[in-house]
Amino acid sequence: MFRQTLVGRARELRPHLTPAELKIWDALRGDQMLGLRFRRQHRIGSYIADFFCHAAKLLVEVDGDSHDQRQEYDEKRTYWMSKHKGLRVARYTNEDVIKDLDAVLENIADWCWNVARPSPLPSPRSTGVRE
Repeated sequence: MFRQTLVGRARELRPHLTPAELKIWDALRGDQMLGLRFRRQHRIGSYIADFFCHAAKLLVEVDGDSHDQRQEYDEKRTYWMSKHKGLRVARYTNEDVIKDLDAVLENIADWCWNVARPSPLPSPRSTGVRE
């Protein structure tokens, strides 16, 4: 029941992004970030992530003023995401996104780069040798 409630809440949040979230979503949607797919307002465990890229194991959080009073909660959430789910969390303030979106996107690209960059070595399964 809780899962359904959280999924429903995530769906409710999607059309109501903050101006900063909308600005970053316009740049991440449609596989624009190194060809990687991001989801917005995505449920992970008992939390809803602002933006999530499964392939890069990356959460992108855009924090507004309300997060000033929620630092302990955010730290607990970040710890849980990294230790229990193996995810990395990149946090930006609304001000970061509004004032310097290019720098934020460059930083997100840095977080994603190792995932998007093809390996110089061929896959062991693609050697062309048949047994």
